[in-house]
Amino acid sequence: MSIEPTVGGYKAVGKLYNALMTGLVLRLVSHKGADAAAQFVECHFRRQHLEKFLPGLKKLGLDGLPDAVACAQYHYFSNALGGVKTEYFAESDTKAWVRYPPPRWIWQGAAICGIPSHVNAGMLHGWHGHNGVSLGNPRLGFVCTGQTVDGKPGLEGYYFDYGREIAEEERVRFAYDEPTPDYDLAAQPKLDMADWPEERLQKVERAYAMEYVRSLVPTMLSLFGPDETRVHLGHAARLIGMQFYDETSALLGTGPLTAEAFAEYLASLAVAQGEKVEIVKGGKGVSVVQTGWRLLDDVTREPVAFDAWNELWRGALSVHNRRLHLVTERDEGGIRWHLSE
Repeated sequence: MSIEPTVGGYKAVGKLYNALMTGLVLRLVSHKGADAAAQFVECHFRRQHLEKFLPGLKKLGLDGLPDAVACAQYHYFSNALGGVKTEYFAESDTKAWVRYPPPRWIWQGAAICGIPSHVNAGMLHGWHGHNGVSLGNPRLGFVCTGQTVDGKPGLEGYYFDYGREIAEEERVRFAYDEPTPDYDLAAQPKLDMADWPEERLQKVERAYAMEYVRSLVPTMLSLFGPDETRVHLGHAARLIGMQFYDETSALLGTGPLTAEAFAEYLASLAVAQGEKVEIVKGGKGVSVVQTGWRLLDDVTREPVAFDAWNELWRGALSVHNRRLHLVTERDEGGIRWHLSE
């Protein structure tokens, strides 16, 4: 039995992976401490920055702009495409603002109340403060004038070319007393997306959330090793699978509390993620068979990466029907999830 991707599937994948990032950071804050969580956030965003920033500038056609303007527009466009509320304003060629108003995509819902200031700032140190380094411009820094986690009405600040080479500690500066401009929403730059269908938009948002998982897994492994990755990422994944099952199953139109219905739920999420899967019925139970693992096979082959991620589906199944059994097998060819009573 084959499954086709749907708009609901794209939305469900995006929601799960957005929540997994949020949940993992909260898990680190509560179980390893805010300093460890801040280190993770900075390294996670640095990894994304090094992989995505320069190619993204070129893809968006921004690489010919003044550096401060190009950086602010990059964040404006790339986040907007991912479904993140973002605003932009250029004062000059050397000073350009970017603002992320609430609700914050990364700290969804009430989760924002559990994020310390310097954990959120890890994102700025990991990405925004490194833009000048990647561009080969030692004069460029980022000035943060407010963080939502501190009660400000948005994460906001500006890229600034100081006209002189700046020290490492100046790459990100905090200046909460500086006034911020009014953003003219009607004057915001626009991407030519008028003819994009809903399905294409949701695929872009899904891919945005998937990139967070592709970065957070190797970041956890490099910082904390396989044992702690299994404990912290695995626990967060199980909780997210449980907590978001109702919402994602509603998006997918999951049927009754049977093994077949959960197999369709799991397969629908997989194909929405871009995987090749089929549902195989016969004997005792039903199986979802996936060829390869597009999400992370080219990122890490560490077995614990799969084990921790797979806790999403164990958590979801415990809500769907806690009496069902799930046996997971994985080899070089792919994955087989077998469900039975």
